[in-house]
Amino acid sequence: MNELEHYDRGANLFYGSQQIKSLPLNSWDSYSKHFESVLRFSDDLAIFNKLATDHRWNTQLLIENELLQKKHIVVVTNANLQIVHASHNMIEMNGYTAEEVIGNTPKIFQGEETCAKTNAYISNAIRTKKPFEAIVLNYRKDGSPYKCWIKGQPIFNADKDVVHFIAYEKEVA
Repeated sequence: MNELEHYDRGANLFYGSQQIKSLPLNSWDSYSKHFESVLRFSDDLAIFNKLATDHRWNTQLLIENELLQKKHIVVVTNANLQIVHASHNMIEMNGYTAEEVIGNTPKIFQGEETCAKTNAYISNAIRTKKPFEAIVLNYRKDGSPYKCWIKGQPIFNADKDVVHFIAYEKEVA
């Protein structure tokens, strides 16, 4: 019975923010199959909201839409480009858990054939505090390459200082 209590908590957190207002009783098995993912998305959103509150983000973001509807990976770095949080679904794209990348810079995903020109474009956007969008060759934890679409932007606080950068990512063909 304890599992249902945790399921209810996770389902309420997740489905409470969605358009779905009921949960069919005859499909507990299929819903519980995704229980951990529902809880982890809720945890990710709570962490992103805490970062926004603690650092007084003055940038309007649709993180919930990026995570839940678009299924993007969300990575937040501090102003020094150290990763402070990554959504739990990162592991599906590159094999790294969020915990493994925290404290590293996004260079952890780069390798020998990562395009220097693309890196320079992204670095310039970061240096000039501008949004960017690019496809970059990254490397999974196991060393295999993959193409990653990245849409990034600086996050300003109420004093107009850059406090974080956020990137929405997905693997592309």
